Amino acid sequence: QVQLVESGGGLVQTGGSLRLSCAASGRIFMNYVMAWFRQAPGKEREFVAALSWNLFSNKIDYADSVKGRFTISRDNAKNTVYLQMNSLKPEDTAVYYCAAGPTMRMRAADTYDYWGQGTQVTVSS
Repeated sequence: QVQLVESGGGLVQTGGSLRLSCAASGRIFMNYVMAWFRQAPGKEREFVAALSWNLFSNKIDYADSVKGRFTISRDNAKNTVYLQMNSLKPEDTAVYYCAAGPTMRMRAADTYDYWGQGTQVTVSS
């Protein structure tokens, strides 16, 4: 069993930055993928970014809408995944969720086994 706890959300102005953290407890296996998804009011949950937990893998993926602005990273010693968000826009406003699982399809939300409770990010114009 894996528990995920997100933190770091908040209110920021357009162009600002935030760093989200996802602390994982329990056993994170080397074949796991760690990901961030988001869901805005009235919209479906959408993929944001993902990376493989394996230290020897460089597998990273970003949604086109955040590429060049967001960076996903991990600290295996702390069992934590981060999402650095720069140049934030009002359309980035959403609840951001951390997810984990042995998925082969990084962008598919229904392939992840574990989810956090979410953290709200609001970008004011």
